[in-house]
Amino acid sequence: MADTQNRENQNNEADSRRQEQDINQLLKVRREKLAALQEAGKDPFLITKYDVTHHSMDIKNHFEELEGKTVSIAGRIMQKRVMGKASFCNVQDLQGNIQSYVARDSIGEEPYADFKKYDVGDIVGITGEVFKTKTGEISVHAAKVLLMGKSLQILPEKFHGLTNTDIRYRQRYTDLIMNPDVKDTFIKRSKIISTIRRYLDDQGFMEVETPMLVSNAGGAAARPFQTHYNALDEDVKLRISLELPLKRLIVGGMERVYEIGRVFRNEGLDTRHNPEFTLMELYQAYTDYQGMMDLTENMFRYVAQEVCGTTTVPYAEEMIDLGRPFERLTMVEAVRKYAGVDFDAIADTEAAKKIADEKGVHYEARHKKGDILNLFFEEFVEEHLVQPTFVMDHPVEISPLTKRKPDKPDYVERFELFIYGREMCNAYSELNDPIDQRERFKAQEAALAAGDEEANTTDEDFMNALEIGMPPTGGIGYGIDRLVMLLTNSPAIRDVLLFPTMKSLDK
Repeated sequence: MADTQNRENQNNEADSRRQEQDINQLLKVRREKLAALQEAGKDPFLITKYDVTHHSMDIKNHFEELEGKTVSIAGRIMQKRVMGKASFCNVQDLQGNIQSYVARDSIGEEPYADFKKYDVGDIVGITGEVFKTKTGEISVHAAKVLLMGKSLQILPEKFHGLTNTDIRYRQRYTDLIMNPDVKDTFIKRSKIISTIRRYLDDQGFMEVETPMLVSNAGGAAARPFQTHYNALDEDVKLRISLELPLKRLIVGGMERVYEIGRVFRNEGLDTRHNPEFTLMELYQAYTDYQGMMDLTENMFRYVAQEVCGTTTVPYAEEMIDLGRPFERLTMVEAVRKYAGVDFDAIADTEAAKKIADEKGVHYEARHKKGDILNLFFEEFVEEHLVQPTFVMDHPVEISPLTKRKPDKPDYVERFELFIYGREMCNAYSELNDPIDQRERFKAQEAALAAGDEEANTTDEDFMNALEIGMPPTGGIGYGIDRLVMLLTNSPAIRDVLLFPTMKSLDK
């Protein structure tokens, strides 16, 4: 048995060596072809411009008006069939693929001899008439073929495609070439962001930009990345949120502002988290978290309709209905519903810890009643919130920048939107009382001293802004990547990031 296994291993190793030798030979041939072109004065890399008149889907969608007319297309050769005096190639561009018929008598003997040597992966421009083959395929009858880029690598074999997930993420350029659905996802991502901008602009919001390098990374519970600014000889951090500078603008009288930008959090990677991601935050003076709920519901519905053509979208095994009114629950109601524990009936932290012990919910010594309520929510509730649900009125312990509820000061005017068990956004009636805010910062610094690495520290300039005076304000932060995941039915955040964070191959 051991001898058989050894022989199989030896055979596999021999096959791998032969495949590597074959690939190296093919790569060598491609470089020799490039050298021959350059020696003949036909260096494709000297081409600087090509006038594209049409793309593949434009031609297919408007065939009746384009039949018999001359077009110029450009793209990558994905398939090539040489048949003596005439050949076919398949060219892939931004919109898709289109076939081209290339005949010696149409483009000339020497150009045709060159064309026969072109490889799959080469970049070409083709000018010719639009026609339909005997089999009914819309094609371009080439009158001229121009090589504009020589591919010196070998694309993955078309039938099997590019399926290795690690390679797909590391070589997104190859992924985009080989997997049309991937390109569609990122085209849709762009449309989602532009539609959000259009919606907010129509609501009177102004888009702004705020610093990425900051001395105090506040506004969220997260560990920042740190670096050193040589010119000022100061340690600085990459921002973890957009909140505090945007609130400064509200203080300055800019009543409706938003920013879409990258933020950075020094945390782990999983299907829903990447250390750098796209966040949108908006702030509106003279409204509260109820106004933010209405804006969010209307915006999600609008974006889905504009981008997907429907307000009912598939995600995994579910159909998510963004068209009906979103459910609204307080966190206490949600925990009562799904965990069977009524925190309104729990007197204090000691009682909360006792019920946590009974239910097997792990907590830390520093945690108070509000923290434990949130732990119950995470443990028992989140997975059940499949259809859009606003969870409101969080405990003050986990909401350092939020206005208290006047009738229940242990809770704040805050909500999170959950869809498919995932947090999609986080919103507040913003705390504009500078005295209360300073006390909240003190509590955060105490938590930091007790070992909470995600706690905030006091931002004195922000405190000064609040003391100048901020009007009642509603604010919200949206994870753009998670919204794109939802509307493209993508299972992981890396599927909607063109360049996700990957561990270096050198490590």
